[in-house]
Amino acid sequence: MASNGKTFGTAVKRWEGIGPYYAMFPIRFADAVIKKHTSAGDTVLDPFAGRGTALFSATALRRRGFGVEISPVGWVYARAKLGPAPLEQVEKRLLEIVDAGSKYAEQARSLPKFFKKCFSPSVRRFLLATRDNLDWRRCTCDRTLMAILLVYLHGKEGQSLSNQMRQTKAMSPHYAINWWDENGTKPPDLDVATFMQQRIRWRYSKGVVKANGSQVFLGNSITILPQLEQRLHKDQVPKAKLLLTSPPYFGVTNYHYDQWLRLWLLGFEADAYVTRGPYQGRFTHPDRYRVLLKKVFCRAANVVADDAVIYVRTSKDLFTKKATLDAMRETFPKKRLVERCRPFRKPTQTHLFGDKTPKPGEIDLILMPSIAAKYRTGIANGRRPTTACGRGRYGSRGTP
Repeated sequence: MASNGKTFGTAVKRWEGIGPYYAMFPIRFADAVIKKHTSAGDTVLDPFAGRGTALFSATALRRRGFGVEISPVGWVYARAKLGPAPLEQVEKRLLEIVDAGSKYAEQARSLPKFFKKCFSPSVRRFLLATRDNLDWRRCTCDRTLMAILLVYLHGKEGQSLSNQMRQTKAMSPHYAINWWDENGTKPPDLDVATFMQQRIRWRYSKGVVKANGSQVFLGNSITILPQLEQRLHKDQVPKAKLLLTSPPYFGVTNYHYDQWLRLWLLGFEADAYVTRGPYQGRFTHPDRYRVLLKKVFCRAANVVADDAVIYVRTSKDLFTKKATLDAMRETFPKKRLVERCRPFRKPTQTHLFGDKTPKPGEIDLILMPSIAAKYRTGIANGRRPTTACGRGRYGSRGTP
C-alpha cells in the first residue's frame, strides 16, 4: 500500500491521503498556515474544500474545520476522513457487497466496452453491487467504504481494481481503450474481498483521527454558506479565525471530467463529457468566474471573525489572480494584503499529462487583519493587544 518511500507511521499520515485528486492541496502547506494563524480550539473555514485537506489538517491540529465541496467525489473523501466508521463495520459491509455481486452477472456482461476492458468480470459485478447498495450520502459506514473504494477504483497495474490508468484522473473511454489495445494490457483478475480487506486494514492500522465536530457540506458554497452561518450561530461555534482555501483556477481543469469514472460508481451517468452545472466545469467564462468568486467570498465574510486571516492560494495567471484578488479586496476592504509567490519547483500534474507549456506558478494572497481589528478583539477577549511595532510587515518569503 505504501510503496512510494513516504512514511505512514501515524493515523494522520494514513488518513490525510484519502482521495487522489487532480491539483491537490499540499498537506504540509495547510498544516503550516493553520499553525501560524490559529490556536487550538479555533475555527477554520474552507468554502472550496476539495478532498478536505484543510479541514482534516485543522481537525488533526485540534481546531474545528468547516467547509463546502460541490463535487460528490471530493465530498465523500473529505467527509469519510473527518469521521470514519469503525473498522469492523466497514469490513462487514465490504463482504456484504461482495456477496451481493453475484446478482449482477447479467448486468456486468451488458456494460459498455470500456468497462469490459477496464475491469475483470468479478470486479464489474462487485462495482455494480457497490453502485446500487452503498448509501454514501446518509450512512457513515457506507460512505467510509465508498471513499476507500474510490481511492483504488483505478490506478497503476497491481495497485488498483482497474486496467492500467492514472490514479488522479480517469481518461476518456476512447483514449483508454486505444491505449490498452496498443500496449496489450488486461484488467487484473483479482479477489476483490482480499484486495480491499488488505487496504482497509492498512488504512486503520494506526487508528483514526479523533472527530471533533468538523464538518464538510455537499453543495454550492453560494447557497450553503448562509445555512452554515445560521448553524454555527445556533450551536454557539465561534466564527472562523482563518479562511484557508484554493478556488478552482480559471480554464485549467474540469474536475468532473477528470473524475467521471468515480462519479459513475457514485451513481451518476457513465459519461466523461456530461455537463453537471454552472459551477462544475472548466471555468472558461470570465464573467461567471468573477461572479462565483465574489458571491462565495461575500457569503464567507459572515462566517469569519473581524480579525480573521483570509489565506488564498491561486494561480499567478493574470486573469485568475486579478479576479481572485478583486473578490477578496471587495469583500474585505479594511484588511492589508500580503502576496507570496510560489513557483513550481517540480513538474506539474498537467505536465505529466502532456501539457508542456510554461506554467505561471502559484501565489498566496493573504489578507491580514488591521491593527484596529486586532485591538478590538484583544479588548473583547480580555487580553492586552499586541502591536506591529518592531516586527515589520510580512515579507514575500518565509513561512506562511
